[in-house]
Amino acid sequence: MTGGFLTRGRAVLPGLAVVGAGSVLASLLGGLVPLVGAPVFGLVIGALAGAVVPRLRSASLTPGYGLAGRFLLQAAIVVLGTGLSLRQVITVGRESLPVMIGTLIIALVGGAVLGRLFRLDSETTLLITVGTAICGASAIAATSAVIKPRDRAIGYAIGTIFTFNVAAVMIFPPLGHLLGLDPAAFGRWSGTAVNDTSSVVATAYAFNPAAGPQALVVKLARSLMIIPIVLVIAVINSRNRSGAERPTGRPQPWRLVPPFLIGFLVAAGLQTLGLIPASWQPALAALGLFLITAALTGIGLSLRLADLRRSGPKPLLLGALLWIAVAAASLGLQAATGQL
Repeated sequence: MTGGFLTRGRAVLPGLAVVGAGSVLASLLGGLVPLVGAPVFGLVIGALAGAVVPRLRSASLTPGYGLAGRFLLQAAIVVLGTGLSLRQVITVGRESLPVMIGTLIIALVGGAVLGRLFRLDSETTLLITVGTAICGASAIAATSAVIKPRDRAIGYAIGTIFTFNVAAVMIFPPLGHLLGLDPAAFGRWSGTAVNDTSSVVATAYAFNPAAGPQALVVKLARSLMIIPIVLVIAVINSRNRSGAERPTGRPQPWRLVPPFLIGFLVAAGLQTLGLIPASWQPALAALGLFLITAALTGIGLSLRLADLRRSGPKPLLLGALLWIAVAAASLGLQAATGQL
């Protein structure tokens, strides 16, 4: 077992070294141009480096990129939880609940209507819809585990969601400044209108570091919706199967809760109890930001234009319209509830 662990460790080290170098450069540039921010620089540096230097896409490096994009992001979320109290989590979640519920309904209804209009297959439509409505690739993965779609449908959905994750990181911060949003409003906007957690956090911190915690809490509260939505999908899918295909065991909802969410709540609980010294906060905040930058650098190094082209025009159009509808609805609901 120890030998296998060491082997896996050696497999990811070269890629992590490249991610580390890119993250340091991105952090330096982020300090010079804070309006753009280190996470965005990390994504851009990773994507450009991978496109210009093909050897950076070699099989010996990609395991490290994958680990950075997944594990380092999750670690960053846990670290950032040390800067929030549970009282703050509950307050932000309660304040943003009307916006979250409203955008969720718009995405689910819009996805069903547009999927029929575009004559997309039900699997692709459902995966893009839940990815846009809840939490991007995590929702797609959880839904895929239930409905067992074709690989092509998963590829279309992931490619579409990733396209608009990248677009959000680039477009939302300058648009937020143009609209004159304050950090709290922008945090709610990015937390409800951007798909994956990595893109939410990168977008918010690129706009203003003060928007980051708000966006993170809203996004994590939104991610909790994956549990009831996927359970409903599981029940419907089970009823549509023949008797021999139906699962025999009871669903276990706790398995749908991402471990990093538990870690985040534990960290916030320690902060609430006063067990994290205030003198640690600057270092922990800097560590969280660097881990986010490293995760985005790894994602950028993994980016391939072919993955985006493979999604085709109709899934991209569905994703674009849902993304625009959710973004507009988030701002509209904030205005309607007096939060802008």
